[in-house]
Amino acid sequence: MKQPLLILTGPTAVGKTALSISLAKAINGEIISADSMQVYRGMDIGSAKIKKEEMDGVPHFLIDELEPDEEFHVVKFQTLAKQYMKEIWERGHVPVLTGGTGFYIQAVLYDIDFTENECDPVYREELERIARQEGAAALHGRLREVDPVSADEIHENNIKRVIRALEFYKETGTPISAHNEMERKKESPYQSAYFVLNDNRAHLYERIDNRVDQMMKDGLLEEVKRLKERGFTRDMVSMQGLGYKEIMDYLDGKCSLEEAVYTLKRDTRHFAKRQITWFKRERDVIWMEKEKYHYNEEEILKAMLLELEKRGWKTGENHEDTDK
Repeated sequence: MKQPLLILTGPTAVGKTALSISLAKAINGEIISADSMQVYRGMDIGSAKIKKEEMDGVPHFLIDELEPDEEFHVVKFQTLAKQYMKEIWERGHVPVLTGGTGFYIQAVLYDIDFTENECDPVYREELERIARQEGAAALHGRLREVDPVSADEIHENNIKRVIRALEFYKETGTPISAHNEMERKKESPYQSAYFVLNDNRAHLYERIDNRVDQMMKDGLLEEVKRLKERGFTRDMVSMQGLGYKEIMDYLDGKCSLEEAVYTLKRDTRHFAKRQITWFKRERDVIWMEKEKYHYNEEEILKAMLLELEKRGWKTGENHEDTDK
């Protein structure tokens, strides 16, 4: 018997958090955050981190577990997520992967092999020198020449991932994107259900704009100031997250606050569009279009539980309280 694994994902600001709580309560689940930013302590507003009171007693993992200067990447996520999944199953509960980082979800769902090959320290040093002297864009350009698919998926500021992709190509002669594509074709070792919550684009973009406005009211500027004062810099992966790099630009005098907020809204909309494109490429995804269910969370939850029952899942009846 395969162990159960439930996934609830979707574009940023679509409303995953509240629904994930209702869903977890209905299936005796515990939540593992599949979010590359919410793992960091002190990065609450910009990451739209769930608050303790919103958890409503549902255990959460990979929230507030690292400092912003600690390294967090897909391999570390996969290792920790699998550890927590094992503990959740041992309690007789169901792990619910919730968040918008599609590559993280994929890494766990298909148990992608990230086995490190021998790295050439001389070549790595050369790549690091290019990044330092010529800039991240020049290094990213080299990746685009040999692996345009990875270049589209990896942001140029994520120098570690760019270097790893270039190293993989040099070591194997194969683009890392092709390796990952082969890994994605593997059958999942879990009894899984992969839900994607979605909304029409106009409504989603309006939600994104409103969320950014709310973040500013809630103190995003002050949050980034505090992080900067603690010595966290823009070259850290954590500080390259949406909401942080834009406000850092303002604090560094590169733009006005109004321009920073405009850029944040625009880039978050673009990010949501890329997320949807990613989920459309995934296999066996169950799309939950909010408009179809009249934006009623009770209806969405009932439809999800019905889908699970069709797939042979056991679901509880304790899902009346869905308006949290």
